[in-house]
Amino acid sequence: MDIGSIVGLVIAWALVLWSLVIGVGIGPYIDFPSFLIVIGGSVGIVMAANPINKLIVGLKSASKAFIYIPQSEQNLISQLVDFAVKARRDGILSLESEEENMKDEFLKKGIRLAVDGTEPEVIRTVLEMDFENMVKRHDNNIAVVGYFIDIAPAMGMIGTLIGLVAMLLNMSDPAAIGPAMAVALLTTFYGSLIANMIATPIASKMKIRSIEEQHLREIMLAGIMAIQSGDNPRIVEQKLNAYLPPSQRKSQFD
Repeated sequence: MDIGSIVGLVIAWALVLWSLVIGVGIGPYIDFPSFLIVIGGSVGIVMAANPINKLIVGLKSASKAFIYIPQSEQNLISQLVDFAVKARRDGILSLESEEENMKDEFLKKGIRLAVDGTEPEVIRTVLEMDFENMVKRHDNNIAVVGYFIDIAPAMGMIGTLIGLVAMLLNMSDPAAIGPAMAVALLTTFYGSLIANMIATPIASKMKIRSIEEQHLREIMLAGIMAIQSGDNPRIVEQKLNAYLPPSQRKSQFD
């Protein structure tokens, strides 16, 4: 569980709700037609803008903002250095027995290509294509959630305009103008809440997760190519440690 995402959203929503309660109460801020305009309209527009299969995948991937499996860069580098030591000592074919210890399919694919004696240029091309398509998938998923950042406030404004028109048609009753204006503004309020207190933090965290995964893939690619070329394990470690901040760099050979 990503505690930061959960606690952050809980704090933000709790403070907003508390401010409503100590003000005029929550009741005046609840309007079902306004809710339908913003939620229904936003969902409908996002569905219209995206193929249904991409929409489903994108919304499912939003769970990465709250639930993810952390991967240690140091552990990955240590594993790759161990592979380099074994390949140097027993030959690269010995890494075939290590496949069961590889949970990441990208790493497994790269090592398998190296073990099969594939040319370095081919290995790099295959892995870079895999990497680029992963980035595209992530960008598409983030874009699905990102649509709500733009669409929800726009639907809120549409709802406000609808409410203002209804209010202006009832100008003969001054007592009704205030409540009607309040209801008209609620759609803008709902749209802002959805965009800034749901969609924006989720999309931002999804982008961070994507960057983290890309960084791990870059380390894997560099390690696989170094192992395939028969580099000394110390050199492999130095190459991979370059991806870490100096304070996090460790050596297995000290």
